[in-house]
Amino acid sequence: MSIDHVTSRIASIQAQLARFATTSATSGVSGEFATELASATPGAAGANGVSGQDVVNEAKKYLGLPYVWGGTSKEKGVDCSGLVQSVYKALGYDLPRVSADQARQGTAVASLAEAQPGDLIAWDNSSRNNGADHIAIYIGDGKMIEAPRTGLNVRIVDVPSEPDMIRRIIGTGSGAASGTAGTAGISARVPASIPYADLINSAAARTGVPGELLAAVAKQESGFNPRAVSPAGAQGLMQLMPGTARGLGVENSFDPAQAIDGGARLLRSLLDKFGTTELALAAYNAGPGAVSRYGGIPPYRETQNYVRNIMAMVRS
Repeated sequence: MSIDHVTSRIASIQAQLARFATTSATSGVSGEFATELASATPGAAGANGVSGQDVVNEAKKYLGLPYVWGGTSKEKGVDCSGLVQSVYKALGYDLPRVSADQARQGTAVASLAEAQPGDLIAWDNSSRNNGADHIAIYIGDGKMIEAPRTGLNVRIVDVPSEPDMIRRIIGTGSGAASGTAGTAGISARVPASIPYADLINSAAARTGVPGELLAAVAKQESGFNPRAVSPAGAQGLMQLMPGTARGLGVENSFDPAQAIDGGARLLRSLLDKFGTTELALAAYNAGPGAVSRYGGIPPYRETQNYVRNIMAMVRS
């Protein structure tokens, strides 16, 4: 027996154990759930309808407002993260309140040279904080809109230095195309009748992963049970293994908001890596190594059924 064969068998067994507790209850496609998913319609302000320039235009409405620590008001004033949260909220995106958490959203951009209008740029200036403590909105041409500090107003300034973090929440140009690659025909949003619809739609807007796909994965993984635990230790709505959760920055997999956000970001990375929904689902179930090793969906019955069931839900 070759090493490759042994490795593939171990991966197969691990995948089966991790999902055993949940897939047996959800392996059959629910006709009612599929009907609900099929009835979902994309919102006007979603990942497919908003551009980075829309973000810039919305941010410019705050120019001249005073800096107010803790502020999120277009009338009274904002702080740096309040500006970011308010701008994106007006466009249908639900971002966290503090800059450190905002600078973990979306997808990373390698350098300012690759930044696009609407990207978030952030700095970690203090050892007292864990993560970014100042954040701004890039508007192009080396400039940004920021709410700087007490005594100053929201303004446009040159980017002062290479940011410590650059995050793309909304794709523009080629970025927008890559954000939806492999998920054509899958609804961006789910209706309110789907469990955790608000959390799912918010995560879909942040990551570009269709809400319909996120809901189908949650249904298949846990039956929408936020307390689900598999024999192998996979946890929560999206059945994240503890190590995977840590890598995604998920502190509590049993918290539906964190679980859905982490699962969405994981699916986003797998869609970007493999290019199709089917391969991304296979990698979510069996691991990206198995998909790469076989050059497609691995020949594991559990993984093949997993992909088949989810695709049946989103195609119904």
